[in-house]
Amino acid sequence: MERQAAVFFVGNRLMLDEGIGPACYDEMLARYEIPSNVHFYDVGCMSLDMLPQVEKCDFILTVDAVNGTGQPAGTVFRYPPEDMARHCGALRSLHDLALVDLFDAASLLGYEAEGFCVGMQVQNMEPAEYVMGLTPPCHDALPLLIETVEAELFRHGFPLKKRG
Repeated sequence: MERQAAVFFVGNRLMLDEGIGPACYDEMLARYEIPSNVHFYDVGCMSLDMLPQVEKCDFILTVDAVNGTGQPAGTVFRYPPEDMARHCGALRSLHDLALVDLFDAASLLGYEAEGFCVGMQVQNMEPAEYVMGLTPPCHDALPLLIETVEAELFRHGFPLKKRG
């Protein structure tokens, strides 16, 4: 059976940089032909509802906003899911506990998917009003995030093809 991958793009489009995952999702669908064994999900808030997708996959990548890293807005990170909520490290996301819970639940049920996270340090993910779009530093770094997601998929045997 052909190996399967899922990419969960996490975030709220109405909360400025909190929408980095959905912004990456939109751009990747516009730029790449996605093979039939790679599944993209614009999931909003990560939840255990994604468990059935985890069951079907060999590799899972999550794209999300992170905060509290001490790095400039737009800095891109790659890390295993357990580095978020189980440690008191710098990486923080609004969805970190649900993400770790998802991988823990999958493991308890015997699913052996390998997973990694890609995140971007935000400038503002708590606007005073609902606002679509990204702050300039995150918008300018979006191509780097997209390239990081593409490279991570390629590294795990799931190459994407750029649209002509």
